[in-house]
Amino acid sequence: MNKMLLFLLTIIMLLVLPGCDYRILERIGITYAASYDILSDDLIELAISIPRADPTIKLVREVHTATGKTSKDARLKFANESDLLLVNGQIRVLLYSEELARKDLSNEINSVLRDTSISPLVKITLVNGSANHLLLKNYKQHLSTDKYIDRLLEKSSSGHRVPKTTIYEFERDYYDDGIDPVAPVLKDNGDNITIDGIGLFRDYKYITKIQNKDAMLFSIMKGKIRKGEMSLDLDEGKDKEAKEYIMFTSIISKRTVHVTHKANEPIHVTIKAHIKGSVHEYLGDKKLSRDAERHQVEAKVTELLSENANRLVKQMQRNNVDSLGIGVYVRNSMSYEAWKKLNWREEYPRVKVDCQLYFKAKDYGKIR
Repeated sequence: MNKMLLFLLTIIMLLVLPGCDYRILERIGITYAASYDILSDDLIELAISIPRADPTIKLVREVHTATGKTSKDARLKFANESDLLLVNGQIRVLLYSEELARKDLSNEINSVLRDTSISPLVKITLVNGSANHLLLKNYKQHLSTDKYIDRLLEKSSSGHRVPKTTIYEFERDYYDDGIDPVAPVLKDNGDNITIDGIGLFRDYKYITKIQNKDAMLFSIMKGKIRKGEMSLDLDEGKDKEAKEYIMFTSIISKRTVHVTHKANEPIHVTIKAHIKGSVHEYLGDKKLSRDAERHQVEAKVTELLSENANRLVKQMQRNNVDSLGIGVYVRNSMSYEAWKKLNWREEYPRVKVDCQLYFKAKDYGKIR
């Protein structure tokens, strides 16, 4: 009986094992990052970066470029150039040029979504200039450009300099009728890559950008944060040179949104944010150790932050992009039937939005 059972197990093993998919690491091309540029109305250029794990060669990564009508069309050409079996399961970053994003990203993103091997946590970012040039360029201070980009985005999102934008988050906001998607923007800065702002979308189209200097303010307006830093010229917009400057770190902020409906009047939305920060640097004629003078500085910061916040909202309304998700709060303030009757895309530019930001210094360092 035991011999018969052993014989049957041996037969089963012989039948099953030949069907196993053996993949040797050194023979697999694990795509780490991909970039997309537009060449013409019906052609795109795709580039991929593949880390090399072969100790017999000095290459840190392998790069390929190809053109095609779709990204899958271009990927088929890579197979003819590489001695590796190309796989997408570990891809971390997708870069799209601003030019391509202004046209439409629906085909490119839907192509990624159809590939079940690609994680929904892959990062999406825009590039000011050529996305392929950025990915293929080698930066002296960084061993591998693809990993440099991935870590830069990770660090910047953890510090609220840019929003964390993955395929999952982009698609979630796309299908939510009360908010529009966003994505960080990168730029080649010679010897380094720098954050160039936050791209604002309407559906799959890139419409406008929040400048890098306003990125932290955008994060404060969008939700609660517990980390980050900000600097302000308190004489900004005046005819004289800026003589009063403040930088505060360890930011903690809490935002609330109130919606008011009145008959025959536009919807009124009030965005309030209470911000606390540690003053890391201050240049000016006030002494922060004196309560009265410190409160004067806090009042100046409060006024400037509120002005800048209202300016950002006007920019978004002018371009008809609801990147802050104001529509979500308006939707929650009315019945389902009333929301469905309301054309939010048409109503949004007419909404009266009032931003009220309040700053308080938690501490101001050691003062002799």
